[in-house]
Amino acid sequence: MKPLARVLVIKLGPLSEFVLSLPAMKRLREAHPKAQITLLTMPRFAELAKSSRYFDHVEPSGDRQGFGAAMSLAGWIRRSKFDRVYDLENSSHTRRVFNAMWPGRTEWSGDVRGASHRSTGRHRSRMHLLERQADQLKTSGDWPDAPVAAGEAPPPDLSWILRRAPEVRPTPGAEKPRPYALLSPGGVTRSQARWPIENYAELARRLYEAGLDVLVVGAPEESAMARAIQRAAPRARDLTGRTDFAQIAVLAARAALAVGNSSGSIHLMAAAGAPTIALFAGGSDPELTGPRGYVAILTARDAKDIPLQQVTETALVMSRSA
Repeated sequence: MKPLARVLVIKLGPLSEFVLSLPAMKRLREAHPKAQITLLTMPRFAELAKSSRYFDHVEPSGDRQGFGAAMSLAGWIRRSKFDRVYDLENSSHTRRVFNAMWPGRTEWSGDVRGASHRSTGRHRSRMHLLERQADQLKTSGDWPDAPVAAGEAPPPDLSWILRRAPEVRPTPGAEKPRPYALLSPGGVTRSQARWPIENYAELARRLYEAGLDVLVVGAPEESAMARAIQRAAPRARDLTGRTDFAQIAVLAARAALAVGNSSGSIHLMAAAGAPTIALFAGGSDPELTGPRGYVAILTARDAKDIPLQQVTETALVMSRSA
C-alpha cells in the first residue's frame, strides 16, 4: 500500500473531547511518520496542538460552521490534495463537508455513509470516546491491534508538556514549597452539573489545613467563584483568566490533586497526570466521555447531592499518594 503523503485530521471541540482524542492523534503520527499531517481545529486549541508535535501544520479555523462553511472547507480539502482525511469529530458538520465533496471525494476515515474507511460498529454510540476512536483507526488500518474493549484504550498522556516547560529550580535557603491542589469550580453551564461554590470553598479550607496550597483556575468570567473560595480560604490563589490550556497542564503535572466539574479543564488536568476527582452530574455520562488516568469519578443526578465529606476524604487519600 502506498504511504500517505498528505493527511488531514479534523478535531474541533469541546476541550474534553479534544483531550480524549490525543491518543488517536499520537497513533496517527506514529502510523505516518513521514507524512505531512495537518490538524483542523478550534482557535483556542491551536497552541496546545502545536506543542504536541503530532502535526506539521495546525489550521485554527474550525470554528466556522454552517452550510457555507462546509462548502468552503470541502473546496479547501480538494485544493490541498490530501490523501486521506481522519474525521475524529464525526459530527453533522463534518458529514456535511464529506457530502459536499461528491463526486471525487478524498479518502475519508469516519462514520459517515460512503466513507472509504467507514466505522460501522453497532455499539459505537455506547463506547467511550477513547475506544471509539481506537476502533476507527483499527478500521482504517492504522492501529491493527487497537484495544477496543471497554476500559482498554490508553488514556491521554500530556507528560510531554512538562518536559518542554521551564524547570522549576528551588531558591537556595528557601523553605520547601507546599504541595498544591487545583480547583476548577466552573467550566459548565447547567446548574445541575455545577458543584456548589460553597462546597468548593469549604473543601479549599480543609485542604489548606491538611497542608495543601490551593490554586483556583478558570475563565476570566469565573473570577467571582475564586473570590468566594478565598473568603473561606484566604490563602487560595486566584488564577482565573491567567492561564492558557498549556499552562494549566503544566500546573496539573506538578499538582498533588485536581478537583473539578465535568469540564474540559478536568480532562486536561487528568491527562497531565494530576490525581483527579471529577464530579459528574446533570446528565453527563462518564461511561462515554469521562477522564481516564488516576481519576476518581463521583456522580449524582444533581451535583449538589455529591457529599462534601466524600469529596474531602477522597481528596486527602489521593493527594497523599501523589
